[in-house]
Amino acid sequence: MICAVAGQSQRQMAAWAADHPALYNAKAFDPALFSTLALAAAFSGPGLSAGQLRMANRVCVWCFGLDWLIDYTASSHAEVTGLVRRCAAVADGADPGSGTPAEEELARFLAGIRGELEAEPAYSVLGDVWRDELQRVLDAMALEWDWKAVREKGGPSPTFEEYLANADNLGFSFVFASHWIASGGGGNVPVVREASRAVQRVIRLLNDLGTYERDLRWGDLNGLLLDRTRGEVEERIGELTSEARALLRDAADDVPELAEYMERQMDFCAGFYGVTDFWGQL
Repeated sequence: MICAVAGQSQRQMAAWAADHPALYNAKAFDPALFSTLALAAAFSGPGLSAGQLRMANRVCVWCFGLDWLIDYTASSHAEVTGLVRRCAAVADGADPGSGTPAEEELARFLAGIRGELEAEPAYSVLGDVWRDELQRVLDAMALEWDWKAVREKGGPSPTFEEYLANADNLGFSFVFASHWIASGGGGNVPVVREASRAVQRVIRLLNDLGTYERDLRWGDLNGLLLDRTRGEVEERIGELTSEARALLRDAADDVPELAEYMERQMDFCAGFYGVTDFWGQL
């Protein structure tokens, strides 16, 4: 069942990428990226169909496009802030407008996502949550770009704790908020959000363990490049995982399926990043 759903989801992702060729034409968006993203979603919701996972997958693919434009194609602070402003405006209902072909496609993709979510009954309750999570992603990616720019000029890097506090650049909580709305909402909103953010911090550091070599090649920031050893980062992951599981138990009182979805995402990443990561080669 999981593999069948993942296969269906991978085809959906490939179709979305094909609809936005200027955004997803880089070698890094290879078939394995969509395959592993689809497997992560299917493993996290083993009882869910590809249709039920569609929004989470759609927003995840969008986040990879945003990450690509900010982390790997943007050449100036002005370019990054312009893209952040455009995405924020589209999320507020503005027309996607003009720009480079890739920027236009990113904005059009986001407008479509927003339109779909607005039609969901849970959007009336969780729409502000979705908008806040998007802004957190945009601001966090912009801040990381600034950190990298300073570092490349020989300036100081952020501390490990500053970097961890910026875990929104991973996008997990934004993707989850979209899935939450598409799944019908429910639960104690502050409790569910707190659990989501705890899981996001764990996955942020698990990602760093798995992508260390690639981050060195691509010039990305990584928790292992800051003021912590690998052993210290692994110890911090253990602490954060215990914290996340406790918060997930609280969330499960009202929305057990969503809590399980988040926990399985965390467990999938613990195994996955021990072997590989999502991106293809440049």
